[in-house]
Order: sequence, then structure tokens, then C-alpha cells
Amino acid sequence: MEFVGPGATQDAPFTVSQLTGQVKEILESLPPCWIIGEVSKFTLQPSGHRYFSLKDEGSQLDCVLFKFQSRGLTFTPEPGMKVMVYGQLTVYPPRGTYQFRAQQVQPAGVGELALAFERLKARLEAEGLFAQERKRPLPRFPRQVGVVTSPTGAVIRDIINVLGRRAPGVQLILRPAKVQGLGAAEEIARGIADLNRHTEVDILIVGRGGGSPEDIACFNEEVVARAIYASPVPVISAVGHEVDYTIADYVADYRAPTPSAAAEVVAQDYGVLHQQVAQWRRHLDRAMAYGLEARQQRVEQCAPRRLWEQLRDHLEERGQYADEQRQNLAAAFDRRGRQLVERLDRAALRLTVRSPLANLSRGFAYVQRPDSQPVRSQRELAVGDPLVLRFAAGRAFCRVEELQDE
Repeated sequence: MEFVGPGATQDAPFTVSQLTGQVKEILESLPPCWIIGEVSKFTLQPSGHRYFSLKDEGSQLDCVLFKFQSRGLTFTPEPGMKVMVYGQLTVYPPRGTYQFRAQQVQPAGVGELALAFERLKARLEAEGLFAQERKRPLPRFPRQVGVVTSPTGAVIRDIINVLGRRAPGVQLILRPAKVQGLGAAEEIARGIADLNRHTEVDILIVGRGGGSPEDIACFNEEVVARAIYASPVPVISAVGHEVDYTIADYVADYRAPTPSAAAEVVAQDYGVLHQQVAQWRRHLDRAMAYGLEARQQRVEQCAPRRLWEQLRDHLEERGQYADEQRQNLAAAFDRRGRQLVERLDRAALRLTVRSPLANLSRGFAYVQRPDSQPVRSQRELAVGDPLVLRFAAGRAFCRVEELQDE
């Protein structure tokens, strides 16, 4: 791979920043992904950013979860915990190291189905099964509605009740199918194909009531996704699991939160629909006018979107750098404090060693005049001068009787 940096040729070397910038660009061109590993060195900074490492038997990867990405975090990762992390590889330029910028973190113990879901979702999305441009508009006044679901239970009763109340002239055709357990996905796929092949339905409803991730797993299987994609008529996915999406929801032409809501969509009468369309048109016109005006002002006042992304990345990097400098400053204050204490101890020891009073305990006396002035030589004295001899314990008062030179 040949790097081409600004101002760099075969004869001119790269600067560190140029090379780091190209590495950052290459790493960030890789698609986001899920990784799994064991948490170590987890730190929550006062800024709200979270720094941790993921490791396995052979490698370790530094990760950062910025504050604005951690709002959906429902647990606290702890060292030794095995987690799944979704995010993007990037480079932290001040240190020239690569790291994983996390967007989602979840315990690995409940993530096996989620990982399989994400892998299948990514593959089918790459094939174009979720493309918005291939989704077909729903017929406004369908005459025949095909339903693929269990023949027993509340789902089919709810659909019958709604259609009977809102659109009594619509014909309902049920294709029974298992919607849970082994073989359910294949039955659902066959049901979709049968209704398309042997009837003249205008629209299909495929679904079931709510349930656990394991209960609705058949709607996350590839065979169902491809059957919906191959259906000649529009398909409404109506898996009664309002919080989470299934693969069937992504492929279907329309996703209803419940089977009853799917029947409501099918049975919309012209008057209500016309009123809603008119209202939506007015809202859309106002929103577009306001949006265009606001965007025109933003274009006039600020840089393009790329500048905003660069500014965001710069702020994130500055935030991480500030966290590091805060830690370094605290460590420097701690080192300086220890150094000052050590210097004070050494100075106190030197003062003790050099003090003339320290020798008094070994039998020496300290000679001074009554006004506390020290006497350094007999030349400072005269016969009869009063003196004070200071010992380790007590004093003695005396006078000079005779002076002698050494």
C-alpha cells in the first residue's frame, strides 16, 4: 500500500502527524463491528468518559466509551467481565496508538443471539434486502388480505376483529403456520409462497404476538427474510415485539408494532387517509420550509458537515487528552510533595548534627557571657569577667581568674 501525504514525496519524508493521519484515515475506513473479550483496567473519569481494555488469551485492545455514547449503558462493566462491544477502530493522534471507540456495550452472556442477528442483518443489508428504494407502497383499498400466523390464539382474532370493524368488505385468507419452535421458519416461508402462488391477495400480514427473543427467533431466520423479499405483493411484518426489530421487520415493506396495528393500517378508510395525507402535506411543507431556511442559515454561518465531524473528533481527542493531563498533574503534585518532605527531613537532620548543643551530652560545655553572647577565644576575656557555663543539664556561673595562651 502506498501512502500519499500532503507535502510528502519519494524524496521528502512524512511528518509524524502526516503518517498518523493516514493511519487514522485507513483504520476509520473499516466498517464498525462487534468484538468480544474480557474487561480489564476499567476507569470512569470525572468527564464522564469511560476507558477500558478488552483482552483474550493472545491480545489486548484499548477501548474508550465517550460520555454521549454511554447513555444507553444499562450496567457497569467490571474487570473480569466478558462483554460484547460494538464500535469503530480509530487512532488517538497524541500518542499514535490505535483504540476501539465503543458505541454499545452489553454482557456477552446474553449476546449470542444478538451477535448472530447482527451478522445476518449485515449480510442481508449488504445484499440489498433492506433497501428503502425496493420497498413497495401498501395498497390503499385491498380486496383480499393474506395472513400467515398461527390459527389459534389472539393474533388472528384481533386481525379479524379490526378488519371486520374497519373494512367489512375485505376478504381475509389465513395460511396457518407455526410461529415458534423448530421448523417454524420454514412453515412461515412456505405460507408466504403459497398465498402468492394460489391466491390473488393484495397484501400479506406475517406475524405473531410478543414473546422472548427465543420465541420470536424464527422471524430472525434467513429463510423467512428471503421469502418476504421474494413476495410479489407487499408484506407487513407484525411481530408483537414493539421494542426490538426482527430481520423480518427490516425486509418487509412495512413494519407494524402489533398484529392489530397491521390490520389498522390495512383497513384505513379513504376519508381518514385523505385527511392524514393533507395534514402530513401541510406539516411536511412547513417542515421543509423551516428546514430549508434553517439549513441555509447554517450554510451561511458555519462550515460543511465534514468540518463538524472533524471538530467532533478533535473535541473527543481533547477530552481524552485532558483526562490524561489531569492524571499526570495529580501524579506530579504527589511526587513534588514527597520531594519537599524529604528535603525538610534532611535539613532538620543537618541542623541537629551541626547544633553546638548536640555535643553537650558528650561532656562538653558551652561558654557564654551573662547576655548570652558566645565566647569563642580567651582573647575576648579579661580577668574578672563573669561567665556562664552551659552543660547538657544545668548551668554554672563563674569569673575569670587567669588567662593563658596555648
